[in-house]
Amino acid sequence: MNTIEMNGMGDTICAVSTPQGRGGIAVIRVSGPQALDIVQRCWQGKPLADMATHTVHLGNVVDHAGELLDQVVLTIFRAPNSFTGEDVVELTCHGSIWIQQQVIHALIDAGCRHAMAGEFTRRAFANGRMDLSQAEAVADVIEAQSRVAHHVAMNQMRGRYSDELHGLRDKLLRFVSLIELELDFSEEDVTFADRGEVTALARDIHALISRLADSYRDGNAIRNGMPVAIVGQTNAGKSTLLNALLRDDRALVSDIHGTTRDTIEDTIVMGGTLFRFIDTAGIRQSSDTVERMGIERSWQAIDKANVVLWVVDVTSADTSMARDILARCKGKALIAVLNKTDLDDDIATRSELNDILPEGTQVVAMSAKNVDDVEALRALIVEAATQPEVDADAVIVTNARHYEALIRAREALTRAIDGLDNGLSGDLLGQDIRECLHWLGSITGEVTTDDILGEIFSHFCIGK
Repeated sequence: MNTIEMNGMGDTICAVSTPQGRGGIAVIRVSGPQALDIVQRCWQGKPLADMATHTVHLGNVVDHAGELLDQVVLTIFRAPNSFTGEDVVELTCHGSIWIQQQVIHALIDAGCRHAMAGEFTRRAFANGRMDLSQAEAVADVIEAQSRVAHHVAMNQMRGRYSDELHGLRDKLLRFVSLIELELDFSEEDVTFADRGEVTALARDIHALISRLADSYRDGNAIRNGMPVAIVGQTNAGKSTLLNALLRDDRALVSDIHGTTRDTIEDTIVMGGTLFRFIDTAGIRQSSDTVERMGIERSWQAIDKANVVLWVVDVTSADTSMARDILARCKGKALIAVLNKTDLDDDIATRSELNDILPEGTQVVAMSAKNVDDVEALRALIVEAATQPEVDADAVIVTNARHYEALIRAREALTRAIDGLDNGLSGDLLGQDIRECLHWLGSITGEVTTDDILGEIFSHFCIGK
């Protein structure tokens, strides 16, 4: 049971848990110590006191004056066997916005408080129904935009990631116990902790933490979209290409050089994979301060990208920045896009590019205004993107907060290993190990604060 105190924890809360707007049905969730009594005041049908947990019932919801609001389906979940760990009632009404509002008003009149963003999931965490990493995964499941993202989020919500972290924690506790035994018996002629064994254990833990931290590159791509940077010199047609790939006028297009001063991002699912396209400022030599800032962000976009689309205007044959761009693309999936072939198709330009392109670079000659050309490029991008395989037991870090905590934990453990190698005393080693435990505990919520919880759950939708 998590003992963190929460303001309003004793209140009974309600909210619409289905998406905003009109639909066939809507689900209104009520949770808290008075959930059954409050709903009973608005209910016409079998008494809630006579209902068994996890059962479904048909009846009517009325307002405080007894006027019929709707015929609804009521589902009851008695504590502690509910999502939040409290008594929970879910009312499935017709999807009229007016009906939803009136049912919420009736519940508030009967004693409920309207839920805050993420408050149901926060109560599930506070009541020990899930740890913090599982609670965060609830939002990821809702936001999943691809099969792989859904699979990873479901693994995390079911506790696979938590099990991995708890295993690391157990190893670290063994490490601490060995160090403390060394301290307790340092003046005795008895050896309880072999430094070789302790060092081997520390390196093993370090490797496990590193594996989790290193998975974040793939995890970030899965959760937020495989990053694809669209780069090139000014007026090469990058923004036109972005709009064509997204099938939307997302970026401003102009014949004036240097129109794009900052990165523009948007996502789209292609071939079952979520891609995040990043249109960048044209790369050229410039004395304009703002444009130079945009160009620096273009270089940063290349560094973060998995796939780079290098767009070249075949009508200008300007490759003055080509070597700088290609040098930055090492280790990336690179596609050279020879654009504006509808205006010109300069064979000399192609030959010049072929002389400087790295081996294995995909080259496509096209017009961003030609639908068939754009579709062919889409297929090439899907083929070039290396999507990580995710099996049933895969643990992949997708959350930036978790990644930062793993990096801090690894840094603390690295200091401990260096201390072991240099014969540092056990009390100093113990400080670094406890810091490592602290950072791992912050992921699962064993170590946290109300400020951190407020920040995390504020990004949830109301009703979840």
